[in-house]
Amino acid sequence: MKTQVAIIGAGPSGLLLGQILSKSGIDNVILERKDGDYVLGRIRAGVLESVTVDGLKRAGVTKNLEAEGIPHDGCKFVFNGQEYRVDFEKLVGRHVTVYGQTEVTRDLMEARAEIGATTIYDASNVALHDVDGAAPYVTYEKDGQTHRLDCDFIAGCDGFHGVSRQTIPADVLTTYERVYPFGWLGMLADVPPCHEELIYGKSEQGFYLCSQRSKTRSRYYLQVPLTEKVEDWSDERFWDELKSRMLPEDAKNVVTGPSLEKSIAPLRSFVTEPMRYKKLFLAGDAAHIVPPTGAKGLNLAASDVMYLADAFEDYYHNDHSEAGIDGYSARCLKRVWGAERFSWYMTKMMHSFTDDDAWDAKMKQAEFNQLLNSEYGAKLLAENYTGLPY
Repeated sequence: MKTQVAIIGAGPSGLLLGQILSKSGIDNVILERKDGDYVLGRIRAGVLESVTVDGLKRAGVTKNLEAEGIPHDGCKFVFNGQEYRVDFEKLVGRHVTVYGQTEVTRDLMEARAEIGATTIYDASNVALHDVDGAAPYVTYEKDGQTHRLDCDFIAGCDGFHGVSRQTIPADVLTTYERVYPFGWLGMLADVPPCHEELIYGKSEQGFYLCSQRSKTRSRYYLQVPLTEKVEDWSDERFWDELKSRMLPEDAKNVVTGPSLEKSIAPLRSFVTEPMRYKKLFLAGDAAHIVPPTGAKGLNLAASDVMYLADAFEDYYHNDHSEAGIDGYSARCLKRVWGAERFSWYMTKMMHSFTDDDAWDAKMKQAEFNQLLNSEYGAKLLAENYTGLPY
């Protein structure tokens, strides 16, 4: 088999890239090591920047988003009993849209099926070959047979543990990493949200987040030590702990119910540079990870994909110009590091660290006071939260 762009990974970034390229007349094939149900079963992000919505419009998959997505013009911060609402629309004239990653993925899958583009699921032992040569190709196993996919370029959208980044020689890459000493215990439940907007909270017991996926489905998070085990957290214990961290007037609005899913996610910041090696391009979690505090993971992946789609369109529609390809990594990393800074700032301010001392407590309070007392400070947060310039 031969294609122009081989895309490794059928998560939202790989599917979005494939859909944009297909609409632009650029042939592509997606390889995914899991089946479609597994991909849809991953419970992840739900807050979309306007840049991400623009990317979905570019891909032609916003019908359900426009019908079911919930625009949020602001969010609420609670810090040790003090509260403040950041008004995105007033401060920067933008908003975010609540629409789950599962729904984004499903929309992209269905759109890809409608145009008859090729996605190969259950592709095992994927290997990338000659990425530094003129004729790269990918091999994989499917139904007991070994297959070969020849291509012009390879887009690695296969996440942190995928094969794409591991294919790049170690001496080519520079890696930056910060691992945080806690995780997020998340619960998904079919109960109405306790508040019309997201609540980011810091209490004496630690961070909490009241989020939502729809008007009838909520997602809540608690900061917990990495030593905690999901099986030790009954639904009753989770709800009790959540309400104990919240303001009383917010806690009384929490509707409890059985969990659909519970998991503990460790927090880390990770960036690898460059994001391109010869004919191989990294996008999304294959190149960078941010703590979920700033809601940037899916949004950064989407902007990577749009930069990469721009580069491929420039190449195929402009007499094989390599200007976009050559500038891809630098363009992405400028936005990546901006999002890393914001996610680090949010994580540091809103979480309790084991080595915090009196100085750290004062610094966190000063950061929150900047939101309370400075429109410029609040505007900077709103600008970052709704999305840095693309």
